[in-house]
Amino acid sequence: MSFIETMRCSAREQPMHLVLPEATEPRTLQAARQIIDADLTASITLVGCPEEIERAAHSADCDLDGMHLVFPECCELRESFAADLYRLRRNRGLTVEQAWMQICDPLSFGAMLVRTEHADTLVAGAASSTAKVLKSVFTIIGIQPGVGLASSFFIMRLSGSDWGEHGYLLFSDCATIPDPDARQLSEIAISAAKSFRVLLQAEPKVAMLSFSTHGSACHEMVDKVVEATSLARLKCPDLLVDGDLQLDAALIPEVAAKKAPDSPIAGKANVLIFPDLNSGNIGYKLVQRLAGAEAYGPFLQGLAKPVSDLSRGCSVEDIVNTSVVALVQAARQKQPDWLIRSPGALTAAVSHN
Repeated sequence: MSFIETMRCSAREQPMHLVLPEATEPRTLQAARQIIDADLTASITLVGCPEEIERAAHSADCDLDGMHLVFPECCELRESFAADLYRLRRNRGLTVEQAWMQICDPLSFGAMLVRTEHADTLVAGAASSTAKVLKSVFTIIGIQPGVGLASSFFIMRLSGSDWGEHGYLLFSDCATIPDPDARQLSEIAISAAKSFRVLLQAEPKVAMLSFSTHGSACHEMVDKVVEATSLARLKCPDLLVDGDLQLDAALIPEVAAKKAPDSPIAGKANVLIFPDLNSGNIGYKLVQRLAGAEAYGPFLQGLAKPVSDLSRGCSVEDIVNTSVVALVQAARQKQPDWLIRSPGALTAAVSHN
């Protein structure tokens, strides 16, 4: 069973409420229909003018049966949502009148539905820039307590291999933070470990990547990785994390035995933290294109509620798959004390086709 098939099974087991604020976008409507028909969600809310949504659905030959349409301008929640937005942004100069108008934007209204737990997760970006999606998300939903930033990750699957966890690796950050400082890099590592545990249901082993292994090179770029590793250990003493590590020392036991014999994760890493966005973005694309890996993502992490941003070039399948992962994140994050029932059980299952 593949990763996405496993996520679909999990989504059906504990269905959540999905918000799609780009409700006149044809691919989004087609994806919503597929999600409903596959029983992957408890309900879907489409945000926008009902007449416009219905016209778009007709043009896309999409049946809206089973979907809930919300028009912000006429919704009974508009007043309370505008008041909430004003309280959030008044220190930034937002007026009551501006909040009243801004909450009518489908992205803002959808984000407020998630913030106030009228819905569980939101997926957008097929018709909006990443900057616009993230602005609404950061303004309204915000960051998890104790986390200073939102970042992103990819789930990489190398079929038929033993890399990472039964062929699965998590790469972070590959899409969001261009040049994180040591504190930000430590927070990316902690968030990535949580993402791995939530989605792969296995113990994360985090490698802080560098061109140096345990001080084999001296440079300020290495110093940043070393400091980030120390901060991550300080914040999460139980986290299995090590750095600075070169990629081969992180993944190959024979190399690890020579370069980092005392490391708790060298040669066994399943979460790879890249020192900057250049290396992260290049790294995941190299593995995807040259090694033929399946790349799922990018998914956001570190937010108070799970939200996913799409590429404007996404397919209907991309929207469905991204929504499914967001729904599973939402379900599992509602159980912060959940236990891994059998470490590696999920990853063992998804490694078989």
